[in-house]
Amino acid sequence: MIDTPIQLLAGGRVVTPGGVLNDAWVNVAGDRIVAVTSTRPAVDAPVVDLDGAWVLPGYVDLHMHGGGGHSVANSPQEMEGAVAYHRRHGTTSTLVSLMTAPVEQLTEQLGWAAELASRGATPHGTVLGSHLEGPFLSELRCGAQNKAHMIAPDLGVLAQLLDGSRGALRMITIAPELEGAVAMIAPLREAGVIVAMGHSDATYEQAMAAIAAGANHATHLFNAMPPLLHRQPGLIGAALESGIPCELINDGRHLHPAVVRIVFDAIAYPLLVTDAIDATGVGDGRFELGGQDVDVQDGEARLASTGTLAGSTLTMDRALRCAVLDSGLSVERASVAASGNPAKVLGLEHELGSIAAGHRADLLTLDDGLNVIQVMVGGAWSTA
Repeated sequence: MIDTPIQLLAGGRVVTPGGVLNDAWVNVAGDRIVAVTSTRPAVDAPVVDLDGAWVLPGYVDLHMHGGGGHSVANSPQEMEGAVAYHRRHGTTSTLVSLMTAPVEQLTEQLGWAAELASRGATPHGTVLGSHLEGPFLSELRCGAQNKAHMIAPDLGVLAQLLDGSRGALRMITIAPELEGAVAMIAPLREAGVIVAMGHSDATYEQAMAAIAAGANHATHLFNAMPPLLHRQPGLIGAALESGIPCELINDGRHLHPAVVRIVFDAIAYPLLVTDAIDATGVGDGRFELGGQDVDVQDGEARLASTGTLAGSTLTMDRALRCAVLDSGLSVERASVAASGNPAKVLGLEHELGSIAAGHRADLLTLDDGLNVIQVMVGGAWSTA
């Protein structure tokens, strides 16, 4: 019989579902959290003194295209490299997001993601599956998506993509106003896929019809969609009124800090995401995204051809810092949007996203400036 390794984490400011527990003890056995207490557990085990550091659940990013010079669309190795890069910034679980591309390429990329997802938790982080951001999007709101590869909603193509994903497709973004888009929602939901609305020119009425049909998520709210107007609330108004989970790219460029605060107050499930591209962490220069040139200057990525924002160079640790330091949100609320809410969206709230007994031991320690010190994935520490 092999004994399960036990470690006691002491002296941290632990963000739990019930609030912050100061000078707390976290009992970790193997890859599981056994208990979170205010007094030392009656266990003979090594003690790790956290010296007052914040302790948060590992971040769960639902929207990531790359990082550290790696694009998830280039190869299985680069997909894994991007996941590992973001793990160093606190993302312990992620959906790899695939941009609009020829269907054959998307099918192959979905297979790579399925293979990584089949491995479960690794020291590099955990791939929970894939997010298809395309190809059924609006050319009018393409953003940095390549219009040349956008296609009309097609149930046959959808079946091909689902087959290629081998059950690991967890989310797809569609433009609900396109002819045939609403007809795809039911089979997607039956397959266990979250149907997100984004890169869309939908009216309020069209978005609400999609929500009534089962659409249940908004991709990077406010970006690549019509603005919220008092006579034309559009997709944004429909998403906020219905209360579906809404992604926010909180890098100080895509959204004003006040808008982030407003959304947090308006809905129950705000979600911090990165929408990060391969340029993240690399520096300024020219990069390629979905077959198009992207220029990065001062950390801001824009298409060379149009100047349109092209994803971000954001990491989840910075998204949380911006929520706290710029939008004035509490660490607890920001943590829920970075971990707990994404886990709930995926139906994994009993496994991930919280520091609670029975959950997988995916933890972060942060300094007073909310910078990552260490990352634990499945009970194993690594230095950020």
